[in-house]
Amino acid sequence: MTDSQETPSFRLAYVPGVTPTKWVRIWNERLPDVPLTLVAVAPGEAFELLRQRGADAGFVRLPVDGTDLSAIPLYTEAAVVVIPKDHVVAAVDEVSPQDLADEIVLHPLDDTLDWQSGLPGRPANERPDTTADAIELVAAGVGVLIVPQSLARLHHRKDLTYRPLTEAPESRVALSWPEDATTDQVEDFIGIVRGRTVNSSRGRTQPQDQQKRKTPDKGAARRKPTPGKQTGKPGKNPRNSSGGAAKSGASKNPKRGKPRRRP
Repeated sequence: MTDSQETPSFRLAYVPGVTPTKWVRIWNERLPDVPLTLVAVAPGEAFELLRQRGADAGFVRLPVDGTDLSAIPLYTEAAVVVIPKDHVVAAVDEVSPQDLADEIVLHPLDDTLDWQSGLPGRPANERPDTTADAIELVAAGVGVLIVPQSLARLHHRKDLTYRPLTEAPESRVALSWPEDATTDQVEDFIGIVRGRTVNSSRGRTQPQDQQKRKTPDKGAARRKPTPGKQTGKPGKNPRNSSGGAAKSGASKNPKRGKPRRRP
C-alpha cells in the first residue's frame, strides 16, 4: 500500500451493464463514516478516468488499457444477439454465427467484445457511436447487435429480445484502480469484492486495537493435581495414598454395639 492520504469519500466508477449494488451495500454497512460515491462512465473512458484520479477504483471490462492500472477479474458474461421479437432467429433457443451470415451485424464504437476471428454476418455501412444507438437501429430493423448479456438487459425494450450466441467471445468484468494509488480504502473495497469478512486478517475495517478474545483453556480442567495435594473429589479416600482400593465396609474406628446380657 502507498502512504497516500485518504479522501473523505470513496469514488467508485462503473461501466454500463455492471450493477455494483451488492458491494455498495456491504461498504455502507462496514464503513458508514466513509461515503461512497458512484460514478457512471462509458466503457471507452473508464481507464482514463482512473488515471486522472476521477475515481479511486472502478468496475471495467477487460482487457485493461496499459500497465499502470491494476485489475482483479470478477466474473465473465456470455454474449447474446439482440433482435426484434418478430425476427426469424427469435424462434430458436440459441444462435450460431452461421445463422447470422446474411444479417447486418452492427458494431458500435464502444463495443468491448474481442472479435479476434472477425464479427459474424455482414458489416453495416457505418459504426454506431454507442451501444444505445445500435439498439435504436435494431428496433428500426436496420440490423442485429451482439453484446454482453447485461447490456441486453440494460437496454431492454418491449419490441426486442435476445438469444445466446455460441462461439462468441465472452466479456470479463474486473475491478481496476491506479497501481500507484492503492490506498487503504481501495484495499477495503478489494476485500469486499473478494468476499472477505470484516474479521479477515487482511481487512482494514477491523479496529487495530481490537484483540481476539481468548478462549478458555480447556486443558486446565484436565491437568493432574500436584503430588501430595488432595483433589477434593467426592467418593475418593484421601488417606489411601498408596494407590490400593479401600476395603468395603472397613473403618478405622468402628462403633461397637452393646454386649448382650447373659440369661
